[in-house]
Amino acid sequence: MAELSLDPLTDVLDGPMYVVTTAADGEQAGCLVGFASQCSIHPARYMVWLSTANHTFGVARRATHLTVHVLRREQRELARWFGSETGDRVDKFERVAWHQSADGSPVLDEACVWFVGRIEERIPGGDHVGFLLTPTEQSPPVAGTPALLRFSDVKDFEPGHPA
Repeated sequence: MAELSLDPLTDVLDGPMYVVTTAADGEQAGCLVGFASQCSIHPARYMVWLSTANHTFGVARRATHLTVHVLRREQRELARWFGSETGDRVDKFERVAWHQSADGSPVLDEACVWFVGRIEERIPGGDHVGFLLTPTEQSPPVAGTPALLRFSDVKDFEPGHPA
């Protein structure tokens, strides 16, 4: 039987995009992510899927925490920096304002909203691995409803690594 694609579904979706950062063994990494979602209310849990081809995946598999950042629509260039460059060749943190979370994970100062999550489990899912997160630290609430960065805002980016 031929393998089916999800293109008919994904072609009509316009989901939010995230920048996910992490640190392990003195190395920091971050990438643009489109596969992420809350997956439990009680207890609070969030799932982030990282491509196994991505430099960030290599750091995340050794890490204890990930930071998930939500960007505003006008932060397209920040998203491009994390989505079109690879940590194999550049230090993505040299050109952005950031600080360390309590566990050492990088937090982007410009993010609209962010949270740090402790990695509870890693779940293989094909060419991506899911990281099940429990929130441990979070940004203050945001006033209003900002226009968020979505897939349609970044679909023309050339990825730093193939997905």
